[in-house]
Amino acid sequence: MAVGVWVSLAVYFLLMLGIGIYAWRKATSSSEGYLLGGRGLSPAVAALSAGASDMSGWLLLGLPGALFVTGLSASWIGIGLWCGALVNWIIVAPRLREQTERYDNALTIPAFLSSRFPSRALALRTVSAVIIVVFFVVYTASGLVAGGKLFETAFQGLFNFGGLSEYQTGIWLTLIIVLIYTSIGGFLAVSLTDFVQGCIMMLALIIMPLVVLYGYGGGGISQSSETLSEISEPAGYLNMIHGLSIIGWLSAVTWGLGYFGQPHIIVRFMAVRSVKDVPAARNIGMSWMFISLAGAIGVGILGRAYAIRNGLDITDPETIFIILAKLLFNPFITGFLYAALLAAVMSTISSQLLVSSSSLTEDFYRLFLHKEASERECVNVGRISVVVVGLIAAFIARNPGSSVLGLVSHAWAGFGAAFGPMIILSLVWSRMSGSGAVAGLIAGAATVIIWVSLGWDSSFLGGPGVYEIIPGFIISWFAIYVVSLMTQTQGEFRPLQAN
Repeated sequence: MAVGVWVSLAVYFLLMLGIGIYAWRKATSSSEGYLLGGRGLSPAVAALSAGASDMSGWLLLGLPGALFVTGLSASWIGIGLWCGALVNWIIVAPRLREQTERYDNALTIPAFLSSRFPSRALALRTVSAVIIVVFFVVYTASGLVAGGKLFETAFQGLFNFGGLSEYQTGIWLTLIIVLIYTSIGGFLAVSLTDFVQGCIMMLALIIMPLVVLYGYGGGGISQSSETLSEISEPAGYLNMIHGLSIIGWLSAVTWGLGYFGQPHIIVRFMAVRSVKDVPAARNIGMSWMFISLAGAIGVGILGRAYAIRNGLDITDPETIFIILAKLLFNPFITGFLYAALLAAVMSTISSQLLVSSSSLTEDFYRLFLHKEASERECVNVGRISVVVVGLIAAFIARNPGSSVLGLVSHAWAGFGAAFGPMIILSLVWSRMSGSGAVAGLIAGAATVIIWVSLGWDSSFLGGPGVYEIIPGFIISWFAIYVVSLMTQTQGEFRPLQAN
């Protein structure tokens, strides 16, 4: 492997660690500083932090892999996500930023819910924390799988360490770097690294499709279109609706529903500098997301054309970005592109670890074990929690055959169904009760788990599978509405604060 690749990766790793040290010196003296960066994120940092923590390894591996195999019909996932993110910024962001500060300066989603519904505070914090930790362990594992696939594909036969395979080495190296800067620098480190990582990811997704299209062996637009139009399996490769049933289309676009319930994303809304900064952050974030999704779609589609013309045997479609980076670029640029993939992975893992840590610290340790814990003690417990969750995720990710998109889809649906309806209604519906919130949490999470366990996400009633977020979101919303109307009693909620 050329020295240039290692140089680029080394520079990237050192930059992430340097940001972690900077944040450690600036904003880790209190829980608010460690968990929310002192609520002082600028619009640009908040926007790219939300985007980068959202767009994990699936953006450069999972989504291009799906498009590589099925064609443009898979782009509906990206379209649904973009629309969902836009609505999330419009409805949730300004309200959540203001309400979490007014309701006892809540630092976590469970803490906000317990302040909003004081009579069910213990149940809400406990159930929320359990759901967050369980699903984030799976979500974090998907990121580590992406890191493992990078090393397995890019450094095959070149990077064995201590008897570990390249895949295992990739998992542990990715995890160790993330653990260092996350545990040291907390939320500010995660947000600043997210900003840098978001810029790297977007630049990589602009460069890659253009080089694949016009570089050596690319063939340009006309030859690529001709090659793709001749693909017989699947038929209608360039047709966005060919062979797509209503259920299949809904299962793709309803990925957007997940945004309302992703704690690692909406916590960025809580940390933005002020409500007035939300529109600017929204515009920056949605522009970044549009460019990044378009680039990922281009990598998948154009990568298929390149593979056909050049006789490449792609055994794992999710590695098409890695393979193209290795074949088409100067070693220094290849290292930069690998760093972009690691950026996508690390930005999400770090955010998930920190949210899991905040729940374990604020909603378990401080709630049950040591109510009078000092700020310094809570910060240290948070650091330990980051390490523990990361190690469990590494154990889950140990199987090289794991699918990045598959793991992400289940965790995404779990959060979206459990928290999505509850977050929206808690911010906009004054009659929502604490009992309704608990019912929605349990109903949404349980529906997703049962749906996946029964295999209905793959095949439902003899037909195509239905994405588990659809029934989960509907049942959770219904449970909140019905139980809230049945429990309109004093003490079930605090009055909804005016925005």
